[in-house]
Amino acid sequence: EELMKGATLVGRSSRLSDDRISGEEKYVIDGVSKVTSETWLFRARFQYAGRDLPIPIPVTIKWAGDTPVITMTDVSVPGMGTYTARVVLYRDQYAGTWSGKKGGGQIFGKIVR
Repeated sequence: EELMKGATLVGRSSRLSDDRISGEEKYVIDGVSKVTSETWLFRARFQYAGRDLPIPIPVTIKWAGDTPVITMTDVSVPGMGTYTARVVLYRDQYAGTWSGKKGGGQIFGKIVR
């Protein structure tokens, strides 16, 4: 909760189907609240290509030692589709994998406060 409070994830993503890397993407975290022992609700806004979409995302947080890992398996994201992802958050960076109905790839960037 402390790591994500007032944070924006600024980065890029790639697709396994080609070698291109996306333009800048932003996930503005408006708030995070604990729902159960491992489930958190991220109230975020996805900003890409001039769009600003509010998206409440329930995620499971697993721990790799002292490092949180965002875990989503077939989670429906309103207005965007159903996704699976594993994203590691460490210090001021994030990196992980994602997949959905139309493919998958990597996601990476910095955590800005």
